[in-house]
Amino acid sequence: MRHSSRTETMRGWLGLVAALLLVQGCGGPKAPDSASGQAAGTASADTAQARGESAAARPAAAGQGAFANRTGELVNPDNSTMVFLYYDLAGIPPPIDDWVEKDSRVQYVPAIEKAAKRAEVKAELESGVAAVRGIGALRLSMNANLSDYDPSYGEFMVRALAPSSVVEFPAMGQKVSLKFSNGRTAQIWKVPAAEAQQIRDKIGYGGNVSLDVGLRITGVLPAPGGGTISTEVIDYELRDNRSGAMLGRIQLTQ
Repeated sequence: MRHSSRTETMRGWLGLVAALLLVQGCGGPKAPDSASGQAAGTASADTAQARGESAAARPAAAGQGAFANRTGELVNPDNSTMVFLYYDLAGIPPPIDDWVEKDSRVQYVPAIEKAAKRAEVKAELESGVAAVRGIGALRLSMNANLSDYDPSYGEFMVRALAPSSVVEFPAMGQKVSLKFSNGRTAQIWKVPAAEAQQIRDKIGYGGNVSLDVGLRITGVLPAPGGGTISTEVIDYELRDNRSGAMLGRIQLTQ
């Protein structure tokens, strides 16, 4: 009887130990799973944050409207102003000190006055550079170089706006060119045949027609000695130079 009791007691203890081991065996793996899930969640959050910071740090592409916030307009700017504008659009520091030294007012002034004249010219140039910041539109007046009427197509050609046309602005040892990116369509002036005859009567043979054109700046291409400013024709007016009579008003885009 004693042996049986001891045996049963031993069996009880062995069963308890086995149960404890079973419980630990079932619950043990859960902790690593929880830690793994937490680490995965942290890594996912860190990755998302890194992606957000990367996107925020990435510069906007030129195609997203690099000049959209430039709302100022220049009307018939002089050559120097267009050179200033080119440097501002291109984001290139203008060589102001070099321009100062090459300015005839500095070169030919007496030595005793040179320092004062140098400061005066530099201030003038810096003011000109500052004045073009935010400029995104131009309005220019020029000869339209109007073709004769083509009855087969029902149109005049404003050859001054052709894609191959270039308006040049030389100043301070630089030459800035201006082109029309939509010139292929902008140059076409559609006119019914009856109206075309009235226009031809107004301007006469080889008539001199002026062009007043509104332009939106769309791009800039830097180059040594001055680059190219690309523009889009928005609208234009044509007038007879002799009488000043309005011949046509054309709106291309808003």
